Formats: sequence, structure tokens, C-alpha cells
Amino acid sequence: MTDKHTLTILATSDLHGHVYPTTYRGKINQPLGIAKLATLIERERRRSKDVVLIDNGDVIQGSPLMAHFHGSTLETNPIIKAMNQLDYDAAVIGNHEFNFGRGALDAAVLASRFPWLSANILDQSTNAPLYGKPYLIKETPHGVRVAILGVTTHAIPNWEQPRHLSGIAFTDAFETTQAWVNTIREREDVDVLVVSYHGGFERDLTSGSATEALTGENQGYRILKEIDGIDVLLTGHQHRKIAEVVGKTAVLQPGVNGEALGKVTLDLTRQKDTWTITAQQADLMPVTTAIPASAGILITTHRAHHETEMWLDQPVGLIDGDLSIRDPFQLRLKTHPFIALINHVQMDAAGVAISLTSLLHDQAPGLSGAVTLREIVSNYIYPNTLTVLELTGKDIKLALEQSATYFQLDDQHQLTVNPAFLSPKPAPYNYDMWAGIEYQLSINQPPGQRVQYLHRNGQPVQDGETFPVVMNSYRASGGGNFELFKDKPVLKAMQTDMTDLLVAYFSQHPTIEPSAYVNFTVTTD
Repeated sequence: MTDKHTLTILATSDLHGHVYPTTYRGKINQPLGIAKLATLIERERRRSKDVVLIDNGDVIQGSPLMAHFHGSTLETNPIIKAMNQLDYDAAVIGNHEFNFGRGALDAAVLASRFPWLSANILDQSTNAPLYGKPYLIKETPHGVRVAILGVTTHAIPNWEQPRHLSGIAFTDAFETTQAWVNTIREREDVDVLVVSYHGGFERDLTSGSATEALTGENQGYRILKEIDGIDVLLTGHQHRKIAEVVGKTAVLQPGVNGEALGKVTLDLTRQKDTWTITAQQADLMPVTTAIPASAGILITTHRAHHETEMWLDQPVGLIDGDLSIRDPFQLRLKTHPFIALINHVQMDAAGVAISLTSLLHDQAPGLSGAVTLREIVSNYIYPNTLTVLELTGKDIKLALEQSATYFQLDDQHQLTVNPAFLSPKPAPYNYDMWAGIEYQLSINQPPGQRVQYLHRNGQPVQDGETFPVVMNSYRASGGGNFELFKDKPVLKAMQTDMTDLLVAYFSQHPTIEPSAYVNFTVTTD
């Protein structure tokens, strides 16, 4: 007798702590957040009992709600409470899970009523998975056995603060996936094998051409093409929207901040005791303002949300002038007073005279008038600390050349953004602007020869000179293709979050006047 059945696999990824439908920068009914996703999830569960729900990582960092929680007295992370209420079947550790330290991650895992999977995040002393098991097997009400393997990009040590990774080993994501897929297929009696990989695609899915530097940060294409036996590949990390069937594998990546729910539908046929996949479909279900947020999720997390709103409205200081950002592209062409302030705060905190920073995202509003914590966290969205490195003049020039790759010239000889900084994942934060030196970047010149002027205090910077330079911890670890910083001498590693440093600076300087000094320009000459 032949039996036919449909299995639904739902996926979230890169929620970044968004529960309520708001970024806390504007109105509350925005098309995002797990409270709205919950409505879509419950609709799918009403349609079928055979639904598997998986989160693909980057859960506990990335929103003002998370920034407030990690400094509050609340016992349970509100997004973990929401996920518990939704009865997730599994979750995978993302790279941003480590941003607040091991204690915050351990507490989140302990509070979860669902298992976390981490096949390649190991206890250094035992070589065993540190958070949960490598994989689990879920049997649905109709008897379909689904294996879920969890893997995380192994590039985390390239960006994360070493103190947050003490005692942890990261094995190669591709090699780990290959080994465990083979093991599952050989030892387990499963009908469907799902790989949930917190990483993205290093190559175009159609052409196979590289879409980024092949550093190993993203290995989704290689996993897809070189490992047999994967029925569903869930991805993330790049914040892209992907829903395709490639060969015999359904592929998903559902964006960021809960703006879409990934859905894979598998048609199955059973003969005797074996289910066979006969058809696959991959879809993204977008969240819209018309979709109501789940009342249950809103009630469960209301206290945390309310406290966050009150926390964000705390006054911090006053800008006597205008540091608002109207055009992020123009901001990157010459010194902007907002960037000058960030660099000044970094130099003041670190006690050095040279600094570099970036505009972390193109929606950053800048600052003007009365400043609250809401404005601070709307601009500085990552929990970075500061590091002081000892750099030579040659290092500084090489770093400026790397930043200069952000630009290129179009057919009309006009400045535009290098597509590599826009796709597959927008990375505007990988363009740095410096203070304490004077320089000019000429984009008319070929890459590697664009630094046309590099002085300090009116004198040319010599290759062999050494300077203490402050930057955020992500950049100091080599993040953003700045490998040249990786092994430089660390003169100081500060432990205070940059947002706290900004608040402290305002407390010492309640009124700030914008600086008009221009120390760098980007030209087409």
C-alpha cells in the first residue's frame, strides 16, 4: 500500500533579538519581528501536524531590546521566552551569540526549552560539542523521521573577542558537515536530512562564480555541491532572501530581523516502512504590516519591551549643532562631524591620537539636538569594544588602500559603491574613516595606488614609523578583509562597550559642538 504525505519545514534565521514589530527607531508596526512570524508559524501548524520549526542562529544580539536586556535584572532573555512559547524543534548557534560573552550565551541555552545544535563548536578540553548535540532526530506524527544537523561558520575567532571564546574550538564547517552527513546516512534510519548552517554562500548558486573572498567564512555553495545526501539546506549569516531547489536540495535563507519565514514543503510517498521525497518546494513568506503580531508573544515579552522603551528615552546629552546623517554616501567622501565625534570619543577613551571608525549601517540617523539612548543605539548597533594596535606607517597605508576599494568609477567617471560591498551581504561597515592623520584617496587610480597623500601633523607618514591606533574589536581582529591587523601588537584591549563609552563621554561633556575640521577627502582626480 502506498501512502502519500506532505512535510513542512519552517526556518527563521538572523532574528537579532527582534521580538516586537519595531526597530525602536520608528513606529511599532513594522514588517519584522518574531511576534509577527509567530502568526505565520501558527497558521502553518493549523494546516498540518507535520511541521518542523528550526532557527538558524544569531538570536540574542542586534536590537535595542537585547542591548537593554544584557544590562538589566530580567532573568530570561525575552526572545528566548518567545521561542519557548513557539515550541521550536531546534536552534543553531550563530556567530553573534558570543557577542555578550559566554555567560550570556550559557544563560540563553539553559533557559531554552528547545535543543541547541553545534556540531563544530567544541569544548577544547574534551573535543565534544559544547552546546547540545551535533544533530537530533525528530519523528513527526505521521512517522517521518527527520534528522537536523547544526553547523556554524568556523570564522568566528576572526572577529570575536578572544575572552568570549576561551576554551572553545571551531572545526571546519564543510568538513564537519561532510563527516556528520555521512554518519547520519550510515547509522540512522532517517527519511529527511536537514542541514542548518549558520553561514551563507560564497559563490553564485547559478554560475558558481565567487561572490566574495573565499576565506571559509561562508561555505554554503561547497556544502550544497559537494556533499551528497542533504535534502534541505538552511542558511543565514548573509541576511539574504533565498528560496530555491538546487538539484535534489531545497535551499533557504530568510533574510534578517524576522522579515520573512522560510518554508520548505516536501511531498513524501511511503512504501512499506520507507518514505521517499517525490517533490520539493522552497518559499519565503514575507512579513507585512498587515500581518498581526501574536498577542501571546507580545504579552509574554511586554515587560522587557516596556523597560527597553523607557531605557531608550533616557536623556544623555545635547548636540549644539547638527551631526545628523542625510546622505551616507556623501558622508564617506570627506570628514563628517558625526564620524569625527565617534573617532574623538575613541581617542579620548583609549588615550591615543589616531583612530578609525566606520558608519555601521546606512540607516544610522546621526545626532542632533537633545540626545537620548535611543539615538545612541540607533547609530551604534553592535556591542563592540575598543582595541589599540601598534601599526606602522606602511600598515596605515595598506589599511587605507583596503578601505578605498569601497569605491569605483562608473561609465560616466562618477564615484559609486563597489558591488562587492553590496552583495551578497551589504557591508558598509567595512569602509573606515580615520582621524589623527590627513589623507586623500584618489579613486581614479588603480586599487593599491589610491592613497595619494598621507600626512600626520603636516609631515609625511613614513613606512617605518610606529603609531598606537584605536579601532573597534571587530576590525582589530581582522574582520572585514583587514587581515593585516590580525597579528599586530595589542597595546590595549578595553572591556567597555562602545555605546557605554559614548554615554560616559556625554556625561563628561553634556553639550557637544560639532567639529568642522576636514582631515580626509575622496576624489576622482
